[in-house]
Amino acid sequence: MIQAQQLSKSFGDQLVFSNLNFEISDGEFVSLIGPNGSGKTTLVKIMMGLEKPTSGNLQMSHHAIGYVPQFRNIDNDYPLSIEQFIRLNNKFTLNFSKRQEQNQKIQTILQKTGLTALKDRPLGLASGGEKQKAYLAQALLNDPKILILDESTASLDVEVKLQLMDLVADLNQREHLTVIFITHDYDLTKKYTKKALLFENKTLKEINVTDVSKNMFNMEA
Repeated sequence: MIQAQQLSKSFGDQLVFSNLNFEISDGEFVSLIGPNGSGKTTLVKIMMGLEKPTSGNLQMSHHAIGYVPQFRNIDNDYPLSIEQFIRLNNKFTLNFSKRQEQNQKIQTILQKTGLTALKDRPLGLASGGEKQKAYLAQALLNDPKILILDESTASLDVEVKLQLMDLVADLNQREHLTVIFITHDYDLTKKYTKKALLFENKTLKEINVTDVSKNMFNMEA
């Protein structure tokens, strides 16, 4: 699904990473780990078409990508409900049948993410886990083949982290959704992912998750 060959990126004279070579297969659950500033976010931006590599090649068989950001605190008076927030990712249409299709898809995704009973709750009054589920639901709205979790569990309680990751793992298994999990969380990496891509010394190393150690999360950039 995703294959990088001699992929390099620089900003002016500043080298971010050099000669990355890796593959992510359809349906894999992969963690992307390494210190802050090592290139994780830049690589994801290249995957999403927001940056271009300086050299090398990145081939992707699918370009339908869902993106779930790091937890964001939303003001209590945020005006949209959970369902209305999810609908922001809908493409506006006046076509009645398409709007019916969109409505049906919304209800399906609310059910998948466990938000049906909470759909009318103001997003600003939702818990941290409910807000992250809303972001996940929004990311699923356009039928992505690849789901990127960008530190999506940071700042959440342990129980809430596990609930969110259980939900993602279920989507990975049932719908063969490819998941790329950017994280600094050793325990979640070991529990949920099968393969890790480790940024180290401006390059990327593919390792089995059984070989991931805690010191890999404490390296200095």
